[in-house]
Amino acid sequence: MNNNNETSEFDYVIVGAGSAGCVLANRLSADGKHSVLLLEAGPKDTNLWIHVPLGYGKLFKEKSVNWMYQTEPEPGLNGRQVFQPRGKVLGGSSSINGLLYVRGQHEDYDRWRQRGNTGWGYDDVLPYFKKAENQQRGPDRYHGADGPLPVSDWRHADPVSEAFVVAAAETGIPTNPDFNGATQEGAGFFQTTTRRGRRASTAFSYLRPARKRGNLHVETSALAQRILFEGRRARAVEYRQDGRVRIARARKEILVSSGAYNSPQLLQLSGVGPADLLKQHGIDIVLDAPGVGSDLQDHMQVRLVTRCAQKVTLNDIINNPFRRVMAGLQYAALRKGPLTIAAGTSGAFFKTSPRLASPDIQIHFLPFSTDKMGEKLHTRSGFTASVCQLRPESRGSLRIRSADPAVPPEIRINYLATETDRRAFIDGIRILRKILAAPALKPYAVEEVDPGTKVNSDDELLDFCRRTGSTVYHPTSTCRMGSDPLAVVDQRLRVRGIDGLRVVDASVMPDLMSGNTNAPTIMIAEKASDMILEDAR
Repeated sequence: MNNNNETSEFDYVIVGAGSAGCVLANRLSADGKHSVLLLEAGPKDTNLWIHVPLGYGKLFKEKSVNWMYQTEPEPGLNGRQVFQPRGKVLGGSSSINGLLYVRGQHEDYDRWRQRGNTGWGYDDVLPYFKKAENQQRGPDRYHGADGPLPVSDWRHADPVSEAFVVAAAETGIPTNPDFNGATQEGAGFFQTTTRRGRRASTAFSYLRPARKRGNLHVETSALAQRILFEGRRARAVEYRQDGRVRIARARKEILVSSGAYNSPQLLQLSGVGPADLLKQHGIDIVLDAPGVGSDLQDHMQVRLVTRCAQKVTLNDIINNPFRRVMAGLQYAALRKGPLTIAAGTSGAFFKTSPRLASPDIQIHFLPFSTDKMGEKLHTRSGFTASVCQLRPESRGSLRIRSADPAVPPEIRINYLATETDRRAFIDGIRILRKILAAPALKPYAVEEVDPGTKVNSDDELLDFCRRTGSTVYHPTSTCRMGSDPLAVVDQRLRVRGIDGLRVVDASVMPDLMSGNTNAPTIMIAEKASDMILEDAR
């Protein structure tokens, strides 16, 4: 792209080089027939810690690759603001996330289909999960081995993480070797988006192989300011780069893949959103779309910390200079060891009530402990297990505060707004405590440090959730797919009421899935790529 030319033209303009945008850039440019521009507000993915799995802790509050968002004061969390890290770099959040490869439950996608989203049932989306996947264990009914995205087993033997799986079995939770296979329920080890001990973001897996194509253009440090319309047709993207405003015209379509926060923000800035909000900020209304920014959903987690009897946790390695150096050498030489730890080693999915059809709780187990994620580890030996409610009823919103694209949006998630959500956490903590007290963990678990055994009644446990609960970083559904009046996109992800514009990312999920959102977002982009190319014929 000629930097002296303020206006350029492509077949497709993709806004956001994250988990979805890199997939689109690869697939839409593959046949060489279409010119594609990929815009990313952040820099290239050159930060060393992006590529080391455990490096996600270093990137948690790294402004150079992170939007560093905050919620508004959350009423259900005693008025606390909750930090919301989101990737601002090639690869987006797939470059800074916890690397877990979790698809959710078969029932999640069947529920999407039952809500009128034809083509989004489990049997419809499974081929796209398989198409994306390069499964270390090889192909089978549920997995593919020829795709761009490496999915691997963990490369570090940790006795406490293994003991957690055995302890869960001792309490009646079955062992499950594959959370993404026939069923999600059970306890086992998470797989990760890594290859030989290195992070495999979508920038690594999808974008890097495509960069040599002459028909794909990638611009970094390019902040999209607004979409430009001719009537109700999206024609171009206005973006700022190097202090200059540039315009990229799209002959075919504009694809917004900026994530659950930035995609609705861009639509609102462009005049597609709730009319009263747009008027408030002096934005010309292209389409009164009250659903843009509505139905924000996120997973919340509550972390239980246990003191460990043996010096086998990451705390002990990091706080010992010799062991820390040895871990670094082990990683440098073999790409194995503690530096390959993701944001969950082992874990479990279970039901808090027998009346439920599928698990409503996810446990992330970690062989280290800290007061807050992204902060220094405790000097004492410790491990962490967090409770996450999989299908929260609570709904929030995303609203621009200003017509200035550089001003962060107003984020309201409304954690713990319903009795179902509150009850799930109380019951989930009680079940987790039974696992942590099981015989297999006896050699390791000295005492529960946080919240501690004095916190026991329902009211005390709920108060602990309100005081300490935080996000698991899975915002979705702000540009929700559907056919009801508040749905933003249709089942082909086209913005309803607008031509030439789609949204392709986690914001289109009809509701939050039962698990981590990165793998489903990649699947959505794989499926969208086929639909876009079909419609271009």
